[in-house]
Amino acid sequence: MQTNIGLTPAAALKIAQLIEKEKNDELGLRLYIRGGGCSGFQYRFMLDAQTQEDDLVIKAFVPEKSREVSMWVDPISANLLNGATVNYKEDLSGAHFEVMNPNAETTCGCGSSFSIKDTDMA
Repeated sequence: MQTNIGLTPAAALKIAQLIEKEKNDELGLRLYIRGGGCSGFQYRFMLDAQTQEDDLVIKAFVPEKSREVSMWVDPISANLLNGATVNYKEDLSGAHFEVMNPNAETTCGCGSSFSIKDTDMA
């Protein structure tokens, strides 16, 4: 299955800023899904310096920082995220990465958990 996951310019810029703050150019953002949350699955993010052989690698160039950043997604999570876009948002509720996932049938109020339309995807 060909998986397509995107990063908005705001998300790519935030990843670059986090890498800069940590002073480690080997870092990337890992997006993964875990069971739990009020809707069944939860989006999780962490800075990581290690890719796995079967990770989907999403790269984005950040013009403001003149550098490329990477986001890594394991194959199981990638199946649940096919067609999704990751954004970074700052608003009255706080600052956070958000996932716009076309496979999510329902989401919780905070947007960090979801259930999927087709359970055969996993």
